[in-house]
Amino acid sequence: MLFFFACVAVLIIGYFTYGVFVEKIFGPQPERQTPCWTKEDGVDYVNMPTWKVFFIQLLDIAGLGPIFGPILGALYGPQAMLWVVLGSIFAGGVHDYFSGMLSVRSGGKSIPEVVGDEMGMTARQVLRIFSVILLLLVGVVFILGPAKLLSNMTGFNVSLLIACIFAYYFVATILPIDKIIGQLYPIFGVLLLFMTFGVLGGLIFNGYELMPNLDFTTNVHPNDLPIWPLLFITLSCGAISGFHSTQSPLMARCMRNEKHGRPVFYGAMIVEGIIALIWVAAGVSFYENSAALQATIAAGSPAAVVNEVCNSLLGPVGGFLAILGVIVLPITSGDTAFRSTRLILAETFKMDQAKIAKRLLIALPLFAVAFLISQVPFATVWRYFGWSNQTLSMLVLWSAAIWLARNAKLHWIATVPAVFMTAVVASFILQAKIGFGLPADMSNIAGVAIAIASLIAFLVFVKPSGAVSGDASPAE
Repeated sequence: MLFFFACVAVLIIGYFTYGVFVEKIFGPQPERQTPCWTKEDGVDYVNMPTWKVFFIQLLDIAGLGPIFGPILGALYGPQAMLWVVLGSIFAGGVHDYFSGMLSVRSGGKSIPEVVGDEMGMTARQVLRIFSVILLLLVGVVFILGPAKLLSNMTGFNVSLLIACIFAYYFVATILPIDKIIGQLYPIFGVLLLFMTFGVLGGLIFNGYELMPNLDFTTNVHPNDLPIWPLLFITLSCGAISGFHSTQSPLMARCMRNEKHGRPVFYGAMIVEGIIALIWVAAGVSFYENSAALQATIAAGSPAAVVNEVCNSLLGPVGGFLAILGVIVLPITSGDTAFRSTRLILAETFKMDQAKIAKRLLIALPLFAVAFLISQVPFATVWRYFGWSNQTLSMLVLWSAAIWLARNAKLHWIATVPAVFMTAVVASFILQAKIGFGLPADMSNIAGVAIAIASLIAFLVFVKPSGAVSGDASPAE
């Protein structure tokens, strides 16, 4: 397991080195009042201790993605672990930090408003629609996934469990954030830690070896699916995920000081990366080869892998608690996905959310639409979620790059991952069946060309604010 621990060590070192570097470039101002002081309303803008804000942020972003995504990513072999490490440090951590801190600086705005401030009104309107659709997909995915896991554990009817989770999401969406989410998440955090270290301990003490032959040159996927760009779409949460940017503003409204941004936003991404590494390790070590892993996934989705791994490594009781920890992750992302959607719609239509009647006015039709989407097969919803998720991450990174460039700061920390993700999402949608269905070679070349063209346009047109007389303001 030395390779696995080396990856974990690099993630931790990355937090204390590159994370500090990113923080210094942004320039937090500890003396500046954050939104929880200037806009406190007892509902969404609530002053909370930093440890609780961190736990909520971690549980918000760590849904099924850092479990199901790494399990599917393990089909590609050890390359998946490298992507988790490099993605978390240089892309995901930067993405999460800036989506949170730019929201703090803008008074707690949701991500469409933050992006719109940097990229203009057209981008704002597109992101409003895009974010709502993505969050609805996330909310539905994070209802169906835990419902199936709970059904496997208890034997209860899946439809009944879906109804119960829907009911919890509805209550968590409309009540003040400190009433349910703030009270339950520390308990859920304990289950998360048990699951994380329980599975890791089970792999170590049961003598499993992690990829005895670390061959980084061979694609071991049983269906011979290409690593580029599929791995970077499949394994999103745990490396970089646009969904995180929709969650960061929730904690931007509750964080007491700008100096807490690195542990809350960048730090939560690093911890999610560690969770993702554990599940990649489980996928590549628990099963004899990628074909055996694929057979289990095909028989019952990644949830079947979770069930088999937890029960085999930890026994009935330990497996039960570990699976509860796995169930907690999507539930604690699904509730805040709907909460974020309510807030985005409230900002769009300028509806104050202090009174519960106005929260219900948005929440009721929102959940009606979510119910309709839940009738679509899980696999279909997950495919559209993957591309939508990474496209949003790309747009947020470009927004961060624009903000940095306009403020005469080192924009390359956001520009480089933005260019990379542009190539990923363009290549994928050009060749995917849900996209244009073009040949892979043509799509990959075109995707790289689109990324380079985006970089050139950025370098030509984005200038430091005030550098040229008559420059447009960021909101124009």
